[in-house]
Amino acid sequence: MHDVEIREGTIRLGQLLKLAGLAEHGADAKALLEEGEVLVNDEVETRRGRQLAPGDRIALGDEVVRVVAR
Repeated sequence: MHDVEIREGTIRLGQLLKLAGLAEHGADAKALLEEGEVLVNDEVETRRGRQLAPGDRIALGDEVVRVVAR
C-alpha cells in the first residue's frame, strides 16, 4: 500500500486513479470502474465521481492506495 496526498478535503475517484498512476487517462479510469475492478474501502465502486476523503483505501488488483491529507 502506498499513500496518495491530496491538498483539499476530498478528491473524485477518477482523479485519484490518475494521480496514483492506476489509470493513464480518464477513459481508462472509466473502463476500470465500469468493469467493477476498483474497490473503495473493500466495496466495488462504479462511480467515477465518488468523493474520497483522507483515510479511504482504493484497490485495483494487487495495487492498494490510501488517501492522506497533505
